[in-house]
Amino acid sequence: MQYPVPDAAPEDRGSDPARIVIEVLARLKQLAPAGFALGLHIRFMTPRYMFEAYPAEWLEIYGREGLLMRDPTVRWAIGNHGAIRWSDFDEPEENGIFARARGFGLNHGHMRSIHQDGELSFGGFARTDREFTDREIDEIGALVQRLHDATHARETLGTEASARIHDMAVVMTRTAHPEG
Repeated sequence: MQYPVPDAAPEDRGSDPARIVIEVLARLKQLAPAGFALGLHIRFMTPRYMFEAYPAEWLEIYGREGLLMRDPTVRWAIGNHGAIRWSDFDEPEENGIFARARGFGLNHGHMRSIHQDGELSFGGFARTDREFTDREIDEIGALVQRLHDATHARETLGTEASARIHDMAVVMTRTAHPEG
């Protein structure tokens, strides 16, 4: 089942983008306790901002083996707008990404994709214990939309806010990838 993208939150107009990012990421961690990866304003498969909170070992394998370009959820996100549960995919057996992800506790998840004003943002969100409810999928959709909107125009963010958001992406990624 696909879920529509919700409208932007009007209360964010004029708000500090860095504060919005902090609040939204904290809520996403609650809703997706097994982790998530979220790229905002992606061009040529390179996000302006990237937030990763999946297990470090999974992120290492995913990156090292170039799974991004073979991931059926990413292919879906590039061509679709909205959300889809991982369980709604018919994964080719040779791909095996979902089975491998389950080995890291990423048992249930969904993909959220936003195509708006020529911009693309998408993210995968996971739980170990159960499927996401429709309500959770809708809430995550609204949160991703808030992030997309808050970080839309780098020029309007200003240098300081843009640098703070970039630093948050680096810190979150380092937290997911603790150095041994």
